[in-house]
Amino acid sequence: MSYKVRPATREELAYVVEWAAKEGWNPGLYDADAFYASDPNGYLMGFLDGEPIASLSAVSYGPDFGFLGFYIVKPEHRGKGFGLKLWQEAIKYLNTQNIGLDGVVAQQENYKKSGFTLAYSNIRYEGVGSNKVKPLSDIVPVNNIPFDQLLRYDRQFFPADRERFLKEWIKQPKSLSLGFVKNNTLMGYGVVRKCRVGYKVGPLFADKAEIADELFQQFRAFVGKETIYLDVPEVNKEAVALAKRNGMEPMFETARMYTKAPPSLPLERIFGVTTFEIG
Repeated sequence: MSYKVRPATREELAYVVEWAAKEGWNPGLYDADAFYASDPNGYLMGFLDGEPIASLSAVSYGPDFGFLGFYIVKPEHRGKGFGLKLWQEAIKYLNTQNIGLDGVVAQQENYKKSGFTLAYSNIRYEGVGSNKVKPLSDIVPVNNIPFDQLLRYDRQFFPADRERFLKEWIKQPKSLSLGFVKNNTLMGYGVVRKCRVGYKVGPLFADKAEIADELFQQFRAFVGKETIYLDVPEVNKEAVALAKRNGMEPMFETARMYTKAPPSLPLERIFGVTTFEIG
């Protein structure tokens, strides 16, 4: 019996996304291109006698920050140490970085044993879209905004530059990417994308709660009567209020954890997490 760990190819990443769907994580239909672009070496897979049986993403956003996700071992191969070897390789790959993850709450103690510290919780809210919305002149398609301007704005909310990821993320099929621009100043932006079930909003960043809400209403209209999801930092009370005000219910919670001090981010302006998989 031979077990080997190596980075997945773009084609093999499709296995990982499928496994995530079977776990009930509801990945986006077109996430893989953006995920892979963020770090082609960051999607580790375990192969047993040449068959892919396990995965763990360890996406490096440069020398200072990395993010773990997609930690999956096929059910019939669990409890045999295959996941541990993947974990060890991932930690080795991100050996200089502050590593973040969104772990299921039940695994929080295990992550603490590996050196992770809880920063806050993220909560996934579920609701339905709407067919009522008024067009607003301040809200424009993201592709009407100079990409450098979008990148600078995004950098306020993420611990590292993620240009390669963002270029792909904002142009997914069956998605809508919008910005809020006033007096030539970008004051908020977000993306809603098609998933296995319904649509997810992420990111949703805004300078004010009112801007976040106006963007969210556009996303609800885009979704129509389908299910819509929003992942919010629990510490952002205005984000929680936005979800509840739109009739959404909490359905899932993760523990945002880091190996070093939590990055200094304006959580009060983060109304929707980009992804639980890669940050």
